[in-house]
This record gives sequence, C-alpha cells and structure tokens, in this order.
Amino acid sequence: MQQPQMGASQEDRTLAMITHLSGILFGFIVPLIIWLTQKDTKPWVADEAKEALNFQITLIIAYVIGGALTLLLVGIFVIFAALIANVILCIIAGMKANAGESYRYPLTIRLIK
Repeated sequence: MQQPQMGASQEDRTLAMITHLSGILFGFIVPLIIWLTQKDTKPWVADEAKEALNFQITLIIAYVIGGALTLLLVGIFVIFAALIANVILCIIAGMKANAGESYRYPLTIRLIK
C-alpha cells in the first residue's frame, strides 16, 4: 500500500477518512465512487478508497455466507461478527486516515489491485 506523500493535505486526509467511515452506513458505494473519481488525481486517497472498497466487498461475501448458514443457526453469529467488525475497523481506519497514515484491513480479500 502506498504511503501518503509527505504532509498529505487536510483535504486528502478528510476525504480518506470519509471514505472509510462511509462503509458503516453505505457499504461499498462511497469507496467505489471516491476510488473512481480520485484514482488519477490523488493516488493516496485512491489507495485508501481501494482498501475500503476491498474490505466492503469482503464483508458482502461474509454476509452472503452468513445468510446461507442461518439455516444452521451459526450464520446469525457470522453476520453479527461481520457487522461489529465493520463498525470497529472502519472507525480505526478513519482515524488512521485522518492522521495521514495508510491502513490495511485484516482478513480482507484484495480483489481490486
């Protein structure tokens, strides 16, 4: 993952923070939009958006697996764990981005490179 340029601007840090935090309410939509609009102009913001997008895609996969496993009752716990992980990890990532640091979500399938 690319490190921010020396002294990433406050605007870039805020945009990256919003990208991560938006995953809590809006899933993959906002990270996708920010990645597509910023990938040519702001590489660090685009990299953070790509990381957030990969995490949200991974969560969708977890929700689908959890939904399929609800017949066995274990799926409820999978979905609950994914929801909790989404909130906690998005907040951590948002705080790191606001500080100008890159963040890599754990256990994320990186489909978009």
